[in-house]
Order: sequence, then structure tokens, then C-alpha cells
Amino acid sequence: MAHRAGFVNIIGNPNVGKSTLMNALVGEKLSIVTAKAQTTRHRIMGIVSGEDYQIVYSDTPGILKPNYRLQQNMLSFVDTAIGDADIILYVTDTVEKGDKNEAYIEKLRKVDCPVVLVINKIDISTQEHVTELMAWWKEQLPQAEIIPVSAQEKFNLESILQAVSARLPEAPAWFDKDQFTDKNLRFFAAEIIREKIFLNYSEEIPYCCQVEIEQFLEGEDRYEISAVIYVMRDSQKGIIIGKGGAALKKVGTQARIEMEDFFQKKVFLSTYVKVDPDWRESRKELRRFGYEF
Repeated sequence: MAHRAGFVNIIGNPNVGKSTLMNALVGEKLSIVTAKAQTTRHRIMGIVSGEDYQIVYSDTPGILKPNYRLQQNMLSFVDTAIGDADIILYVTDTVEKGDKNEAYIEKLRKVDCPVVLVINKIDISTQEHVTELMAWWKEQLPQAEIIPVSAQEKFNLESILQAVSARLPEAPAWFDKDQFTDKNLRFFAAEIIREKIFLNYSEEIPYCCQVEIEQFLEGEDRYEISAVIYVMRDSQKGIIIGKGGAALKKVGTQARIEMEDFFQKKVFLSTYVKVDPDWRESRKELRRFGYEF
């Protein structure tokens, strides 16, 4: 039997559940998940391998209208994902308006690769509404296979696997069969901290923060990790730290607990806060943080 392998790139608007879907498909929490838009900033790969196949899923930031250079670079991850996909998973849901990003729907009409359109969050909708959405999307993208799912409840994900497997090109494996992501442990340590910032702070604070791992040492019985949280203003630094350091301590404790579960090893975590007013616009800083190449 011929070996099949390919890149299955997940795109869609913010908050439709792309990261939840990829985590469910891969069986690991690789992308951080919160209820806030723009949680995903990088393109993150999750790899699923079998004896005669390898699926390389790729989570991407939500499609948005950029307001600063960081967002421009996030959108470039989406455009790159459309261009190098063997299969595109376009994720929508039962809440958003279908024509929210007509320009990207037009791009999907013109792509050469197969498109699988996933309607997520059917667990919070009705059968009648889902049927109407499927019919509407069939008119918009007649070449696409349309699959209603609930990523949160892990419902009907096997239909996605079947649709993807049937469309994979014949190719050797792109990664080692025991590899499940393209990112290293330092990346996940930073992302776990950033997720806790999204969960614990409101308004603009999460969007003004960037996390950098300054030290990542593996000892015999634990990891020693030192992380810096960059903010854009002194007032934001005060909010992140909180009265008597309580807010930062809470974030650090939550992050450490999740890291220990993810790494399966004890973690000693130190966190610091620094001000960098231009990090979202500076090409040098964005390159350092992995957003510009």
C-alpha cells in the first residue's frame, strides 16, 4: 500500500474553534485556547502518524484586519498556509455570519487543493440551523466537502479524518513518525504562560503582552525555567504584577502546574515583567519572538 502524507492547514476567522479542533484531532493540547480572539499568534503544527500515512495539521491565527505589524505578520501565516496546503480545513461555526471575510472565501474558490469546510459548535445550535448553514456553504464553495462537528465535545471528528485521509497525496513522511509537533519545549512554556495571561487579565492587557523564555534548563528531576513577560507601558506592568505581586504569582502558579502536566516533570518557574514599548511594531523584536522571518 502506498504511503500518503500531506499538510492539512486550518484557517478561519477568530473564535470559531480552530485551536480546539486541532488539539482534538491531534490528541494533544498544542495550541492554547481561550475565549478571547487572537489567542493564536503563531502557525503551530500537530502531527498524526500511522503505518501508511502522516497528517501534518497546521493551526493558524484567525483572519483579521491588521492594525499593527504583529497582526500583519499573523495574517501572513494564514496566507502562507493557504499557499502551501495539500488540503485546507476552513473552519466556521454556527454563530458567525458566513460572509464575514468574503475575500478569503473568494480565495478558497480559486485554490487548487481540496477544501474541507468544517462547521463547528453544532452542540450550541439546532438541527434546522445547521442544515441551513450546510446548504448556504454548499452554494458558496460547491467543491468543498462540508462537515458539521463539535470540536469541544469531540463529536463527528472521525468524518474529518476520513475526508482528509481520502485526499492525502502519495508521499513519504515529512517528520519522524514519533514526532507530534514542530515546536520545542521552550515554545510551549512561553505559550502556557501567555494562555494564563489571556485567562486572568481583561481588555487590552493580553494583546500587549509577549512572553520570552530566557532560561530553560533540564535537571535530573526538574526543569528550571525563567520567563520574561514584555508589556508596552509601565501601567500595564503594574497590572500584570498586581498588588503585592499577587496577580503575577497567580499566573506563575497556574502556568507551573500546567507545565508539569505537559512536560511530565517538576518545574521551577521564575517570572519577571519588563516594558518594551515598540515590540508589536519592531521588525527586530518580532523576528526575535518568531513572528518575522
